[in-house]
Amino acid sequence: MRAVRERFGDVLLQVDANTAYTLADAEHLCRLDEFGLLLVEQPLAEDDIRGHSLLAQRIRTPICLDESITSAKDAATAIALDACRVINIKPARVGGYLEARRIHDVAVAHGIAVWCGGMLETGIGRGPNLALAALPGFVLPGDVSASRRYFAEDVTEPFELKDGFMHVPTGPGIGVEPIPETLRRFTTATRVLYSSD
Repeated sequence: MRAVRERFGDVLLQVDANTAYTLADAEHLCRLDEFGLLLVEQPLAEDDIRGHSLLAQRIRTPICLDESITSAKDAATAIALDACRVINIKPARVGGYLEARRIHDVAVAHGIAVWCGGMLETGIGRGPNLALAALPGFVLPGDVSASRRYFAEDVTEPFELKDGFMHVPTGPGIGVEPIPETLRRFTTATRVLYSSD
């Protein structure tokens, strides 16, 4: 972190520990405070909400929970225990957009910042993620990236980053439609679940 701070100066920085630490590492994690980070994401195990609460009492860097939050109930519990000041909401991880919205609403009601995390979605998931990230509680930069970052060709019209921003789709439903010809080329199998015949 020191090298990154020295090289890039006063830019927004955050780190993701991906559950790599335990509460025994609290002193080491407190050393992150000197770098003025936006947050440290998921420093402890996903099921260690109590540990995150205890760590939050010792560290100034805001703790962001990711894997620990799979429902609005989890979010409410973590917030009640002061285990986090930020939540990363990944719709695919929490079971979809309805639960993602519920988590957002719980967080907003308690003054907890949220941001939208991605999981390498194609445009079919990227569009709704952008709509979610446009809700008022999403006050931190998310990682909904441009299509070309991961795909040479997307199954929808590509999403492009312009001056650090992407436009929220305005179409009906999820906001975007797959390109039929592209979808056909990438389809490896189909299965009809219901037929009106």
